[in-house]
Amino acid sequence: MSSAVSVAYQGEPGAYSEQAIFDFFGPQEAVQPVPCATFDDVFDNVTGGKCDYGVVPVENSLGGSVHRNYDLFMRHALHLVGEVIVRVRWYLYALPSVTLEEVKRVISHWQALAQCERTLSQLLPTAEREPVYDTAGSVKMLAESRRRDTAAIAGRRAHDLYGLPILREGLEDDPTNYTRFVVLSRSPELPPQARAEVASAQTFKTSIVFAMRNRPGALYRALAVFALRDIDLTKIESRPLQGSPWEYVFYLDFIGRADELNCRRALDHLGEFATMLRVLGSYPRAATQNEKEQSP
Repeated sequence: MSSAVSVAYQGEPGAYSEQAIFDFFGPQEAVQPVPCATFDDVFDNVTGGKCDYGVVPVENSLGGSVHRNYDLFMRHALHLVGEVIVRVRWYLYALPSVTLEEVKRVISHWQALAQCERTLSQLLPTAEREPVYDTAGSVKMLAESRRRDTAAIAGRRAHDLYGLPILREGLEDDPTNYTRFVVLSRSPELPPQARAEVASAQTFKTSIVFAMRNRPGALYRALAVFALRDIDLTKIESRPLQGSPWEYVFYLDFIGRADELNCRRALDHLGEFATMLRVLGSYPRAATQNEKEQSP
């Protein structure tokens, strides 16, 4: 395992962040996932050189953006070098022989609880919901506590790792439940360990962050530099600008590489009036589920 690339992620073994690592870097024997207690630890381990790469979630198709990680992009001089889209399916775990009628409490990460809220309301209407630090970690906690009044929500791999039976599967309120992860690196280059289908991707995506003076039409002008050049914007997110109340930075994703002529001109144009502009990275765009299903 000494030759395996080390990749930091938040959570316990069995978390979907760990699955994203395998989806991007390949078989388990080729990569060494490094579990971390917090997202801050993931960024610190990559920045400090303790891990080669990091993988963190940035948005879920049901729950929205993971704001903490957007804020951490600003605090660390790391590059985004890849993205992974993982299908999220939730399972309800309990101790052996426990029935639904015995469950008085459900534990999991708050995002998983939110993504299963309607299903839980029908299945366990009186059960208390208790957020904990991680999905797979909730199953680990349950296995250690042996509480018969408690159930946990996590992914399928938690069953193999912690040995608890599954009471119900497919708890997510909407089957179109996906989480987008990004790969962090100290270098802007695509990791040589990336799976072949990632490295051969034909379409690239670029992520940037910028700030502007608060003037009428400022955001319109910023978006216009891309519209004028027919550059496809895939996401825009605003976050508070620390130290300047009621001012904001904008995170924006677009299709294309930052070094392509059209994109470079758009960024140069934006830089003429942005008070701050930083390219977080250009990386192969992950295939959507429809594209995967249509591929031969």
